[in-house]
Amino acid sequence: MVVFSWIEYPDKATRDAVQQKMMSDPEMGAMEMPFDGRRMIYAGFANVLDA
Repeated sequence: MVVFSWIEYPDKATRDAVQQKMMSDPEMGAMEMPFDGRRMIYAGFANVLDA
């Protein structure tokens, strides 16, 4: 099963500030990709929940 989510920010300034903090976090640089992007391209998707 694949789960897809997103975050909505109140404005662009907030989004930019959050992104800058995330990218400067040393733990982000040490993370490995949890999935194989090549497999995602060819896989099919189905909705689990549509709110």
